[in-house]
Amino acid sequence: MALSPMDVTRVAAVDTARAARMLSEVRTARLSGGRAPVAPRPVIEQSWDRLLRSGVDPEHDVRSGLLAPEEVRRRRETSELRHVLPVLREALVSVADVAHHIMVVADEDGRVLWREGSARVLRRADGLGFELGADWREEVVGTNGLGTPAVTRRPVQVFASEHFVRSQATWTCAGAPITDPRNGRLLGVVDVSGPLETVHPATLAWVDSVAKLAQARLRERHTQSLERLRAVAAPVLARLQGRALVTDRDGWTAAVTGMPYVERVVLPRSPEAGVRWLPGFGACTVEPLAEGWLVRSAAGPVPQGAVRIVLDLAQPRRWSVRVLGGAEDWTRELSPRHAELLYLLAVHRGGRSAAGLAEDLFGDPARTVTVRAEMSRVRRYLGAHLEHRPYRFCEDAEVEVLLPPDPRDLLPHSAAPTVTEARASAGAARWRDDAMTRPNGTAEAAEAAR
Repeated sequence: MALSPMDVTRVAAVDTARAARMLSEVRTARLSGGRAPVAPRPVIEQSWDRLLRSGVDPEHDVRSGLLAPEEVRRRRETSELRHVLPVLREALVSVADVAHHIMVVADEDGRVLWREGSARVLRRADGLGFELGADWREEVVGTNGLGTPAVTRRPVQVFASEHFVRSQATWTCAGAPITDPRNGRLLGVVDVSGPLETVHPATLAWVDSVAKLAQARLRERHTQSLERLRAVAAPVLARLQGRALVTDRDGWTAAVTGMPYVERVVLPRSPEAGVRWLPGFGACTVEPLAEGWLVRSAAGPVPQGAVRIVLDLAQPRRWSVRVLGGAEDWTRELSPRHAELLYLLAVHRGGRSAAGLAEDLFGDPARTVTVRAEMSRVRRYLGAHLEHRPYRFCEDAEVEVLLPPDPRDLLPHSAAPTVTEARASAGAARWRDDAMTRPNGTAEAAEAAR
């Protein structure tokens, strides 16, 4: 009887050689178009599909040029990951060394910036091109513990021939993404890797917990920076009349006066001093203050006009929403969850209840608390163009969705049933070709996506 993917994981923990042989057969059959004796795990199969479409050669590794030492040093000095490196070292390196593993940290571009751990394993990693400055994006070197978590935005363990490129089949790795708590942007991936025989079923959970610990440290640093900005802002706001607030450079509020507290303000992508139109506030004067911005409500009417909303899902790992027209254009980068929600609202122009969105996202209409919390966050920056009961874009807004060239690359991190159905559907390609501009569509847009 054929084993399920979960069974293969268990076999690897007790009989590494048998699991490696089985996965080699799976890989050979899958790449040749034959029938595999065991189904690949979904996260691995989806990665292989992406790589087959992109033309990566599974039999020959391709190594792009290493970054110069000066460029590695520059990236280290500017990466936010430098602030959590002590956390990663303390939690991973000592154990990894004893277990004959190495810890590897790559930036958002997949470039290896730090490697530490067993000296013997580091030498073996050199033979795979797993070196400082190397490019380990999935689309360059195939399925791996650095590049694949960056695409899927979730922890991934890759064992033996689950690696797409044959030369990496003697290796095992487990990686988890680290994101910026201020804006959800991917900062990089932390990975623990080693020779095949060092595989352990608990490694992935271990690495994931350490990545979450690193993100908690980043949130703590952000809170401390807001407290410093608040100390500077307090005497300034005390002298002002009317509505005003001070935010950091990402729009997180440090202090307010004359108005209710709001957690975050949507600032222009590149703020400049002067009169600006801000969503939810209208015309405001914006001035630099310490490490942030002083925002004051400006007198006078706010110009109105037709609004066009562009949801850009075409770029890998860089999703955004742009509002054009009205008073002023602005763009915001989206977290993976917000990209999913806005995609669903674009599909269902007639609107979705909290239960409907929960079913679309999780396959469980009872998970409304999570949906309402996330939609509350979305409305903080897009509220002027959203309605609720049900949740939907305003009827007079023109909504355009930019999809990737291949519908199978739509939000690859997402396991939402509606998204996975769209990825598998040829109808998604028709929707892309139609430009998805349906300002007053209802069932028509939903049907086009099916």
